[in-house]
Amino acid sequence: MSEENKAIVRRMAEEMVSKKNMVAFDELVSRDAKAHHVPPGMTPDFDGWKGLVGMVLGAFPDGRMNIEALVASDDKVVMRYTFKGTHGGDLMGVPATGKPVDFSGMVMERIAGGKIVEHWEQMDMIGVMQQIGAVPTPGE
Repeated sequence: MSEENKAIVRRMAEEMVSKKNMVAFDELVSRDAKAHHVPPGMTPDFDGWKGLVGMVLGAFPDGRMNIEALVASDDKVVMRYTFKGTHGGDLMGVPATGKPVDFSGMVMERIAGGKIVEHWEQMDMIGVMQQIGAVPTPGE
């Protein structure tokens, strides 16, 4: 089961994030899924999470995710990743700057019935905002 669950998370990263295939979201995420990381103003359900993903993909149209580590235990998969892209679209009210971003993050997914049913994510959002010039970098 662990290898099957890892394949679901790997496909989510490769198909949806790197290839911008949003059909993969519908195929891999349960309609009852809960996302534990959405920003204020977005709902932590399927539609809110899908909207967040769409916003990020639109903000970094050339973005590529690289899986650095993928570990599974029971019904959970943890992925450590790096992401590189160019800020080419609106990101949480910040218009495109054309600046490159390079950040890392970690995701934990709970899988049931072959679909992602829960999602937790930690990423360096302050670092992203600093890289696109939306917030100051200390010492600069």
